[in-house]
Amino acid sequence: MLSNKKKYIVNGNSGIKAQIQFADQKQEFNKRSTKIGRRSLSRSISQSSTDSYSSAASYTDSSDDEASPRDKQQKNSKGSSDFCVKNIKQAEFGRREIEIAEQEMPALMALRKRAQGEKPLAGAKIVGCTHITAQTAVLMETLGALGAQCRWAACNIYSTLNEVAAALAENGFPVFAWKGESEDDFWWCIDRCVNVEGWQPNMILDDGGDLTHWIYKKYPNMFKKIKGIVEESVTGVHRLYQLSKAGKLCVPAMNVNDSVTKQKFDNLYCCRESILDGLKRTTDMMFGGKQVVVCGYGEVGKGCCAALKAMGSIVYVTEIDPICALQACMDGFRLVKLNEVIRQVDIVITCTGNKNVVTREHLDRMKNSCIVCNMGHSNTEIDVASLRTPELTWERVRSQVDHVIWPDGKRIILLAEGRLLNLSCSTVPTFVLSITATTQALALIELYNAPEGRYKQDVYLLPKKMDEYVASLHLPTFDAHLTELTDEQAKYLGLNKNGPFKPNYYRY
Repeated sequence: MLSNKKKYIVNGNSGIKAQIQFADQKQEFNKRSTKIGRRSLSRSISQSSTDSYSSAASYTDSSDDEASPRDKQQKNSKGSSDFCVKNIKQAEFGRREIEIAEQEMPALMALRKRAQGEKPLAGAKIVGCTHITAQTAVLMETLGALGAQCRWAACNIYSTLNEVAAALAENGFPVFAWKGESEDDFWWCIDRCVNVEGWQPNMILDDGGDLTHWIYKKYPNMFKKIKGIVEESVTGVHRLYQLSKAGKLCVPAMNVNDSVTKQKFDNLYCCRESILDGLKRTTDMMFGGKQVVVCGYGEVGKGCCAALKAMGSIVYVTEIDPICALQACMDGFRLVKLNEVIRQVDIVITCTGNKNVVTREHLDRMKNSCIVCNMGHSNTEIDVASLRTPELTWERVRSQVDHVIWPDGKRIILLAEGRLLNLSCSTVPTFVLSITATTQALALIELYNAPEGRYKQDVYLLPKKMDEYVASLHLPTFDAHLTELTDEQAKYLGLNKNGPFKPNYYRY
């Protein structure tokens, strides 16, 4: 039973304020800095990675006395122990979730059916670091059906579905992930995927770039046999371009994030739905009339703003790019600097891919009960580390929801400790992830089977023809019927009747 002890703070301006403080929670917060995982592999391998996973003692959904998955001896029904998940006994529940996801991933299932006879990934050894969800499981099992061997870790310490990870392990996939990993656990899991006796990857599928950087820092010789990297996030792509510019990218890389199907559907349409889901599940709030500031008006920001505006919220936008800024103005949003509205807004949402967008100064000036969350890949956008100071009190309200309380009684509501809101606190639409996963699978097939010399040591966009193919695979779901060009029309436009239909410079 939780203690009902209260701590009273006297404030000269506002009288006596009661601040409910659960004794066991405060004791837990004070201990957190000492409860960093064992056998530390590396505190950080790059500044970006350090920023992304700076919260070493993260909350989990289980009690503190429960054994870490790293300390458990588990085997699947086939006798294999080459995995590390929360509880292998949850596999049956995870299998049901995977089967549900398959119904909403028509393109991936069609690709599996069409290509499994040819086995275009036969001989491929893919090491992956992505969110481990039911949708990712469908991708992994598709890659397996196409002939690949896979080893997998999670790119986010909160987004893993434990039952799905168990189902994959039961099906023979070496998976190293569980919800609520510490920073040390995170790097340990990646290392277990990469550092395997008698097995060496020849393809990388990454989400955020941490897996790629780990191999660069710890096992650079592995790149002699790696044929290519497929990366799907803004953060990871930025890292790849940095490596390329510095002349350190030693294999071809495919930038899936900037493919049209990924940008529009995963970033725009997905976030337009999942932002509301994440906020509603964690706070039970009503959006009508609330003042919201969205930092960044890229595809993610556009989706978030459209959803909140439709729900009756008053939405402000911050932006550094004059083109995106003008788009926000033309869409009916007021463009502001964050410090101009920080005292009055009810919700702050970051989606820039940058760091220190919301600083301690901003956090100090926020109104009481302001909700702060991030829709970007990493937790670099909100300066959460600055809130871990003795004068501030943290209260865990529910899973992934913290009250951070100032000495005068003011509190903000921090979601997922500044990490990705939708995958940490809710779910994302399976149909959208079908588009992204199909794009990833095609990129892997292309890089793995490309003749020597087609791709140099650089970063490439997914070929336009593949983008269109991914879209076409999803049209039957809507009973949609494409119009076909006549020979005369195709000649007039100078196009092949089968595509591609737009030049690479076209902006959708």
